[in-house]
Amino acid sequence: MIFDILGNNALYAGLGHNLPAGLEFLREHDLTTLPLGRMEIDGNNLYALVQEYKTKPAEQGVWEAHRQYIDIQYMVAGRERMGFTNIRSMTSGEYVPERDFQPMTGSGNTLELFANSFVIFFPEDGHMPGLLIDSPEMIRKVVLKVKL
Repeated sequence: MIFDILGNNALYAGLGHNLPAGLEFLREHDLTTLPLGRMEIDGNNLYALVQEYKTKPAEQGVWEAHRQYIDIQYMVAGRERMGFTNIRSMTSGEYVPERDFQPMTGSGNTLELFANSFVIFFPEDGHMPGLLIDSPEMIRKVVLKVKL
């Protein structure tokens, strides 16, 4: 897992898998005006999911991980708490390959994503996005899916 601000994207230029291209996409586009939904960047190798939603209590959150994609979750506006942990400390449910979704149960740590910050979750990183910090708030986020 990596947690940073977009201004430090040059630090990750040596990473493989289209991660630098994903971070560059975030720097080069006005993310406040992108339409909601899926946006193709490089077909299934790299694409964006533009989202807006209201954050929720941790009791309503769902732990997840992915096998085929790395997530770059970038906060455009608002604040969100996210759970994170290594998947080896979790109990895994049944993997859903068509959604690249591995549900899990257990517990972990949290971080607070704020405007202009991002987190990169690799396949070994379980995460629980969408959690409120103080009270529910609307957020705008871009999740880049980077094929392994």
